[in-house]
Amino acid sequence: MCGEPFPRRNHRYMESKLVYVAGPLFDEGERWWIETIEESIASLHFRTFLPHRDNPEKTSETVQLIFENNRDAIHQSDLVVANLNGITTDDGTAWELGYAAALGKPAIGIFTDWRSRFEGDELVNLMISRSVNQIVRSLGELTNALEQWRTGF
Repeated sequence: MCGEPFPRRNHRYMESKLVYVAGPLFDEGERWWIETIEESIASLHFRTFLPHRDNPEKTSETVQLIFENNRDAIHQSDLVVANLNGITTDDGTAWELGYAAALGKPAIGIFTDWRSRFEGDELVNLMISRSVNQIVRSLGELTNALEQWRTGF
């Protein structure tokens, strides 16, 4: 577990909590994976904000609106779940985690990538690892972490 433990929460109230789902969206594989993560979260009866689903199509006229929508959704979220896979964490995802950390929002990182970035136990950049409360290594671990968060872990 990284960062601080999750604050205690009321179990019945948790079912309406909003989870912001962060991660790269640049190809079909990345979009499939983030949608798979979102489906796992939604299956536990959390509401979700998924940037590419919940924003207008990206054009030169909509980029400011997309930025504002994403920023506001992080602000309104109760939890951020971020895909940390890749040689480095996606820069947009890093910004989203940093903003969430600045707001004091809890976060879970999911890192299923087998490629090693660092020697030893460090999975991701220390600024990313300190911006999340926990890093999980599979969808099953994510489900367990969300259940623990729901019950006040």
